[in-house]
Amino acid sequence: MAMSARVGVGGIFIESNHFTAQLADRAAFERSEWLTGEALLANDTGVLGGMMSVLRAGGCEPVPLFYASACPNGAVQAEVYDELKNELLQQLVDAGELDGVLLCLHGAAAAVNAPDLEGDLAGAIREWVGEQVPLVGTLDLHAHVTSKLLSQTDALLAWETYPHVDAFGTGERGARTMIEILSGHLKPVMAMAKVPVLVSAIHGQTKPPGPFADVMQEAKRLEDDSVFHSINPILVHPYLNMPEMGGGVLVVANENEAEAVFMAKRLAKRYWRNRGELQPETLLPNEAVRRGLQIEGGPVLLVETADCCGGGAAGDSVHSLRSLLHEAPAQAAIVPVVDPQAAHAAHSAGLGQGVRLRLGHQLDTQWGEPIEVEGVVVKMSDGEFVYRGGIWDGRSGHMGRTAVVAVGPIRILISSNATYDWMTEQFDLLGLNPADCKFVVAKNPMNYQQAYAGVMKATFVLDTPGPTPANTNALSYTAMKGGWFPSDPDITIDEPTVIVSRQRELAP
Repeated sequence: MAMSARVGVGGIFIESNHFTAQLADRAAFERSEWLTGEALLANDTGVLGGMMSVLRAGGCEPVPLFYASACPNGAVQAEVYDELKNELLQQLVDAGELDGVLLCLHGAAAAVNAPDLEGDLAGAIREWVGEQVPLVGTLDLHAHVTSKLLSQTDALLAWETYPHVDAFGTGERGARTMIEILSGHLKPVMAMAKVPVLVSAIHGQTKPPGPFADVMQEAKRLEDDSVFHSINPILVHPYLNMPEMGGGVLVVANENEAEAVFMAKRLAKRYWRNRGELQPETLLPNEAVRRGLQIEGGPVLLVETADCCGGGAAGDSVHSLRSLLHEAPAQAAIVPVVDPQAAHAAHSAGLGQGVRLRLGHQLDTQWGEPIEVEGVVVKMSDGEFVYRGGIWDGRSGHMGRTAVVAVGPIRILISSNATYDWMTEQFDLLGLNPADCKFVVAKNPMNYQQAYAGVMKATFVLDTPGPTPANTNALSYTAMKGGWFPSDPDITIDEPTVIVSRQRELAP
């Protein structure tokens, strides 16, 4: 490796949803991260932090390109993607000669004008740097790995944990992979084996026991330094409407394509065998609340995953709230709703004032009807909080103007912007304590397990309308050809579908 190799670092990071009416605008990225120069280099947490630390320790010079991230959302507006991409390419031009490019990507991003955003971006970067410069990327394990992305990059490494606690470690692995390539020790070739499984993330935890954890454990057991550099089980983000989607396994091997294909297929078959266990059982909200009332103590979690901001939903559903008001109006509960108009109305009324609100289903109107509630404004905030751990560890979250409206013992947390749920940062900011409640509405499919570990008395996964449902059969995919599980529960396959990367003569 050339002494002090210059490695460009950047990326565009967002998870997109094709089933919401929303689009991601420039403000969505500005609220999260929009970084160049020193601000990018200063990262010491998350994927970028992991990349920086290993590059510097390995005698490489990290060269800041451009990095932007946003909370999951709909597809990125065409003009916004053009701006992001052009900014990254301009920084690449200005960076001069680079020995490698290291990208922090999600893998399930989509723009209106580039449905396979990462494939398009990697192709544009490849066109500029040529065939001899290694291009390494990190991915979320909910990536939709396309043949274009695979053909334009040299190594892709996915997070190994869900809930995602290893962003920093994955950044380290990405940078170590780059150093291995630059030193001539790794001549990477990738194989991705896919099976037609499109399930929600409810049973996608990587801590055993579990159907996905089973594949992850086996994958990590089989990694070695000689042949299998990295083995990455992929639980595809099912809320894209794209062709050739599916879960499976991505293998980065050293020179040996046949071994990469064999291993990817072997583990993808294991994933396929576990498909039935990946499909969750759900309850209608009224039934879940009634069952919760039979349980002693609380909190009982109502998991309304169909309205998951962390999967691109608007966060504006009031299906759970309607059931709580109907079935358990005298029980203490916390319900989050994104509704900027209602938040504005609560702030205008002021603390301690009564308000009558038309609440919910006003951002993505296709999934339900608003409800009228009368309550009292008991808390107000600017909605600024800091994430403790995870992907955005140490970064600010911006709910915007936020209020808590009490309807009897039910507390409705009304925010202006959608934010990602990690632990209970949003509730903590407003002094809401889940341990004091009978019911808590959690609008995510996985992170609630860590946020309420040791506190929750029971959990019910809800069947409600929305763009991120627990059961993907609720969605109408139009881009997929042929059948898939669980849409066709009896589907059989002969072999996983395999796509392979190009083996380049990378200049060490």
